[in-house]
Amino acid sequence: MLEEQDSLEQEEQELYEHFKIVVDKGQSLLRIDKFLMQRMENATRSRIQNAIDAGSVLVNEKTIKSSYKVKPGDSISIVLAHPPRDTEVYPEDLPLNIVYEDDDVLIINKAPGMVVHPGFNNYTGTLVNALVFHFKQLPQLPGNDGRPGLVHRIDKDTSGLLLISKNEFSMAFLAKQFFDHSIARKYIAMVWGDLTEDGTVTGYIGRSLKDRRVMDNYPDESKGKWSVTHYKVLERLGYVTLIECQLETGRTHQIRAHMKHIGHPLFNDAIYGGDKILKGTIFNKYRQFVDNCFAIMPRQALHAKSLGFIHPKTKEPILFESELPDDFQGMLDKWRNYLLYHKEG
Repeated sequence: MLEEQDSLEQEEQELYEHFKIVVDKGQSLLRIDKFLMQRMENATRSRIQNAIDAGSVLVNEKTIKSSYKVKPGDSISIVLAHPPRDTEVYPEDLPLNIVYEDDDVLIINKAPGMVVHPGFNNYTGTLVNALVFHFKQLPQLPGNDGRPGLVHRIDKDTSGLLLISKNEFSMAFLAKQFFDHSIARKYIAMVWGDLTEDGTVTGYIGRSLKDRRVMDNYPDESKGKWSVTHYKVLERLGYVTLIECQLETGRTHQIRAHMKHIGHPLFNDAIYGGDKILKGTIFNKYRQFVDNCFAIMPRQALHAKSLGFIHPKTKEPILFESELPDDFQGMLDKWRNYLLYHKEG
């Protein structure tokens, strides 16, 4: 059965609509904000003006002002936060690990196991329920009642840094950066197998034809969206490798699908086959050791370690980093001790 959280917990790129409009030959001169209000569903004038101010609206590939008057033949491109499905959100007093906050942005260090926003079977206990309780003034775009402030997401069982917008301008400004792939994101992952060198995985990511919970890496664009993951070896631990992944794009399950594609699925990733012993010995002691590691970290070994972006108000680059959570660190230490013991033995 399709796990709803996996169909909903999609990554950044799918959160934005990219409109392209070519103005009709018979169009009379009209302010672009009024023109777009007529052409776009659920678009208020303030939302459009914020998008224009943030540089998310281009005319003939150039930024413009709200007072610009469209002319016949103009090519208009728009990147806006996606209006998601309507869901009533109930505020809940849940703990939030706030890394940074100002008038425009909020950085959360999300714990593993926490669903980001309400959906089927997850109407309470989500990060958005907590946000609605703690921050009453998060931007509520038309149709966006289910995801106040969200400009991207990470999977339920992935831990780490998440960026929240606190006003409409910030949301539009940051959405443009995600769409342009200019957000700097690094993840720490543990994968099965002995990776000996750094590398890059590319391909077109789309839903598996056999199991819609799973994303596959396809060779042509007819079946998916272009994706790029760069990875760097941090520590080789025999049967597993600790790596750092840098995302150039943000597709659903991108790192998980890419590492499976090259034969190194994430440690304990149940959906992508990493919850089995894929490398190592046949001895019972080793099997018990791996099972103990699975118990320490009962999720995929993936942590959103760093997040960098241009601040919407200061226009300066800003970077945040986070430490590995206890379950990931405990599992990693156990592998280090195992390798050390067997080297000495």
